[in-house]
Amino acid sequence: MQDTQLTLGRRGFMAGTAVVAATTALTGLAGPTAAQTLTQPMETKMRPEIGHRALTTENTVLLLVDHQVGTIGWAGELASEEERNQLKMWTLTIARFAKSAGMSIVLTSSLETEDQGPLFPELEDIMPEEYAARIQRQGVINAWDDPALADAVRAPGKKNLLIGGVTTDVCLVPPALSAKDEGFNVVALVDISAATTKLGAQTSLTLLNNAGIDQMVVTSIITSMLGDYKSPASGAFFEAMGKEGVFEAYAKGNLR
Repeated sequence: MQDTQLTLGRRGFMAGTAVVAATTALTGLAGPTAAQTLTQPMETKMRPEIGHRALTTENTVLLLVDHQVGTIGWAGELASEEERNQLKMWTLTIARFAKSAGMSIVLTSSLETEDQGPLFPELEDIMPEEYAARIQRQGVINAWDDPALADAVRAPGKKNLLIGGVTTDVCLVPPALSAKDEGFNVVALVDISAATTKLGAQTSLTLLNNAGIDQMVVTSIITSMLGDYKSPASGAFFEAMGKEGVFEAYAKGNLR
């Protein structure tokens, strides 16, 4: 059943690409050069230096901050258990993709023996090495202020940082701003993050915008990094989407 859903999901995404190409050609907005561009692998093009379009699976570090079984309950912006499950679904989707695509990954947690609890247990199954090497902070709130965390992100020598924190206002924004100040090209994942309050969500997005930090969702950043469905990492994308039930969630609808 899962293989069937994965195949249908892949066909749906590929069909959508074909419709865009056909519509563009029929309206006379695309000549041969544009049509060729649709099939040209992104790796052959010049990417910008900053913003989300600069990110590839090879030049980016993924940082997941405090995706813990207790802390997710503090994301008061979320209105229901269903929305919390969606946040978890997207977190595991990007984690599974990043691991399969060979990306550099850093995990961190805060006070695991307290109310925050451990990281989502599925993360250990998906990436056992990264889970074992996770930075277990003992009270430091801004994750970037923990030297071990900052050093782990710097270690691969990559300038692009893709970051998500389970609470937008506490777990995501502070380290994102700190990494930006240090010179990283930071992109924030907002569907694996949710603020403690709706006002917290608004102020968080304002802070990220003012700092020039792009905000993306999991599907859009993965497809941006791939650039082409013939990319070697596209298999990791469809596998992650299928295994985490994303295609089923799309069919159900009403995603936040």
